[in-house]
Amino acid sequence: MSNPLKLPLASLKLHVDLAGFEFPEVPRLQNSILGQTRAQSALEFGVAMPNPGYNIFIMGEPGSGRLTMINNHLDTLAQNLPTPPSYAYVDNFDNPREPIAIELPAEQGQAFSKAIEKLLDDLLATFPAALENPTYQQKKTAIERQFNQAYNAAVDLVDKKAHSFAIALFRESESITFAPIRNNKTLNEEQFTQLPQKDRELFHQQVEELEDYLSEVLLELPLWRRTMVEKTKQLDSDTISLAIDPLFAELNDSYQNIDDAITYLAEIRKHLEQTVVDYLMPLRSLESRDHNSKRQMLLEQYLPNIVVDHKQDNGAPVIYEAHPVYKNLFGRIEYISDQGTLVTNYRQICTGSLHKANGGYLILDAEKLLTYPFVWEGLKRALQSGRIEIESPYSELGINTITLKPEVIPLNLKVILVGSRDIYYLLEEMDSEFNEMFKILADFDDYIPRTDDSMLKFAQLMIKQAADSGAKPLTRQAIEGLIEHNCRLSESQQHFSAHIKDTLEIIGEANLFCRQANGEQIDRLHIEQALAAREYRNGRMSQNILEEMLDGTILIDTEGEAIGKINGLTVLEIGGSSFGAPARITTTVYPGSRGIIDIEREAELGQAIHSKGVLILTGYLGHFYAQQFPLAISASIAIEQSYSYIDGDSASLAELCCLISALTRTPIKQSFAITGSINQYGEVQAIGGVNEKIEGFFRLCQARGLNGHHAAIIPAANKRNLMLKQEVLDAVAQGLFAVYAVASVNEALELLTGQQVGIADETGNYPENSINFKAISRLKEISDLAAEDDKEEGG
Repeated sequence: MSNPLKLPLASLKLHVDLAGFEFPEVPRLQNSILGQTRAQSALEFGVAMPNPGYNIFIMGEPGSGRLTMINNHLDTLAQNLPTPPSYAYVDNFDNPREPIAIELPAEQGQAFSKAIEKLLDDLLATFPAALENPTYQQKKTAIERQFNQAYNAAVDLVDKKAHSFAIALFRESESITFAPIRNNKTLNEEQFTQLPQKDRELFHQQVEELEDYLSEVLLELPLWRRTMVEKTKQLDSDTISLAIDPLFAELNDSYQNIDDAITYLAEIRKHLEQTVVDYLMPLRSLESRDHNSKRQMLLEQYLPNIVVDHKQDNGAPVIYEAHPVYKNLFGRIEYISDQGTLVTNYRQICTGSLHKANGGYLILDAEKLLTYPFVWEGLKRALQSGRIEIESPYSELGINTITLKPEVIPLNLKVILVGSRDIYYLLEEMDSEFNEMFKILADFDDYIPRTDDSMLKFAQLMIKQAADSGAKPLTRQAIEGLIEHNCRLSESQQHFSAHIKDTLEIIGEANLFCRQANGEQIDRLHIEQALAAREYRNGRMSQNILEEMLDGTILIDTEGEAIGKINGLTVLEIGGSSFGAPARITTTVYPGSRGIIDIEREAELGQAIHSKGVLILTGYLGHFYAQQFPLAISASIAIEQSYSYIDGDSASLAELCCLISALTRTPIKQSFAITGSINQYGEVQAIGGVNEKIEGFFRLCQARGLNGHHAAIIPAANKRNLMLKQEVLDAVAQGLFAVYAVASVNEALELLTGQQVGIADETGNYPENSINFKAISRLKEISDLAAEDDKEEGG
């Protein structure tokens, strides 16, 4: 008769059958997140809520495909939302250190920039040519002629008076000199010195009088000169205006409904006159460098710096900032070196992710966000104020720089933070403002119920992944294998693991094996090859431990019987891989009242949960065995050859069975290994890593040779978690290995010892020669010894 505790082959693994499902070749997935209805509902509510503060925190563990799912979800929603306006920074001609932000309709930023660039090219084509045409030159000559006529008339008056003194007047450029005349001839310097002293003195006296007269008649010369300069400036201004106005006419018509554009064009128009005078006048033009230099100067002064410019039909932006340092998020101001000094201008303003996502959604990794200095406080400040301010958060470093203070840009976006549960609760506890700004929590489950609907969606997701990644198509058997693997990751026959990314990555790895075999489709065989290859790559440590068990370095018996020795099952996690391995647990019992000593805890290797499991053993012994006498026992429990920290209470069932074996001197079958947690009433509780634990013991037994007596004992509550590998299933099918599920300590003891445990009768007594009877007898014996010792000490 078969043991009812032995699990049938069918219960050791879920076998997925998708025979009744129909899959399109490349499915178009609906706007939904696989199996995350709660998170999706919260996300949709948060996105739809227009009030401030309804930003969203996506809470879930890494590797669950949160980012991909959120991006896909938001991309679909954002397409139906209005495209936000474009923004550009332009020069503030009144205060260059405070550049002005201008707002333009969507997709108008680059178009406006090109329009300004064309305006500047037209300006270069117009000037200095417009100031070299005959009409301008004639008007300019007429102005100069008026000045010269007034000047000449004044000088002629002086010349007439000089002739009355027999003195000649000479004009050289703007200087005037006098010389004496004798016999209708002008005397030179040598001849002048030969004149009598009286004549020379008279000449000097007359020259002083003429100079005074010259000053008198030229008293209004500065006024004439100013008048000439003003008329020339007015002429230049009128000429420049006549040349410039046509250049702006078309632009003003094109942008007449865009206030910021019209305002900026008016500012350019006002400022350009002086620029033409300073740089594009004919004479100045000759002094300047080539055409390209003048063009670059104009571009640096007038061309808008486009901050963001979304295409009209793209909807709202969805931006994921993978590296949220301060400058990447808020933008930055760059500098150029000018003779050893760092200078900047509005053209050196660079945008950040807040600018790009403005009017849409910004997705950030919460852990990275909190890693970089100033970023979290800066983000909160931006969300609270509703504006983007570009500034340097760092203290002055003593560098001689010219800084800018760009005009702020209005901020209107939803921030989606993606992080783990630990980070969410940390922010909630440490930052009082966090809940005010992130009022929506979208909590991603770690597990997804395995239903027909979720299996269909999961299959569609895998088919789409294969198509998108360029892999070969998946067969139905391959999809079944992937679903089974995912259920193994979740340690459940009824749930998927939310870590879908891991399963999707296997498709790419299986595709390599498919191509190497020249296959047309990825089949279950290729999936199994990919999984086996991954296990082999990560299997060095598990192989080393297995070899040490086989050569006797690590002492583990898989044959015979022993008192106070039992094979427990453990899971070791190293890096990104985990594997199971048996561990020998030993117990010694001796008279005394020291209690149960946990050697691991005494050596400071046992962690809190493991120590708790050992302490529960005392409660079990007292409840079942020490109702009629005091519990006095001295025992030591150790996990042999363990040199690292141990945590978890999954060894408590094995430790209790080993303790009872040592107490009753009942041998335990070493061909068994056991795992499970217990409570004080002897009920066996579920544990984690059940598949790896069974497989770890199976590999050792298989290496030594399976004989039909080897078995693993697990809690009955873990039956739903069984997803064992095919090699274990094959051995079970052949009767070479077995898996038992127990719900109580008594069931485990009977399997391990092959003896009757015994059930208490109405008076609380156990059948003679049962394990429980032996346990009570031995404990009473120890208690009596302790009582005698106490009497002797008292006497």
